[in-house]
Amino acid sequence: MNKIAQGAEAVIYKDKDLVVKNRLKKEYRHPELDKNLRKYRTRREAKILKKLEELNFPATRLIEVDEDKGILKITFVKGEPVKNVLDKNHKKLSREIGKKIAELHRHNIIHGDLTTSNMILGKEIVFIDFGLGFSSEREEDKAVDLHLVRQALESKHHKIWKECFDEVIKGYRENYPEHKKILKRFEIVESRGRNKH
Repeated sequence: MNKIAQGAEAVIYKDKDLVVKNRLKKEYRHPELDKNLRKYRTRREAKILKKLEELNFPATRLIEVDEDKGILKITFVKGEPVKNVLDKNHKKLSREIGKKIAELHRHNIIHGDLTTSNMILGKEIVFIDFGLGFSSEREEDKAVDLHLVRQALESKHHKIWKECFDEVIKGYRENYPEHKKILKRFEIVESRGRNKH
């Protein structure tokens, strides 16, 4: 197995056509609390991946889960991270991103870490890493998801981020009947962010 990434929560290995995600033990946490947290987060992510498969949403597929060890085995997605190719066709790709976020939100799925690093372009854009994902009907949670996209675009693609985000919102509007409520809440989330600076 080759180690391909390490985040704050997990180490990611590649094993042939699979990705193995191993949630790390945190020594600073009480052992029982740590075990329960890792188990809960692993179960939550597995549940979302199963739901995405049922919806036929373009995302990594769950192959196996070991909740006690905090390990997920998922399919490896071939393609280029969107962060590396966005500038080649930024309007079309951004519109597609918006459409796919709308699809998630229509089914009350929050990604929680919507960056162009967590999107892979093959035949279409595939979303990966639902480690911070959860289910929610709340307008606030959906608005925060959009806020995260905007922040990610601004920091990683600062020359084109405004055009990109406009297209994301267009794609979102076209594919989510409840978009007005979410975008209204998004403005509130954005103003809170601005007031912190």
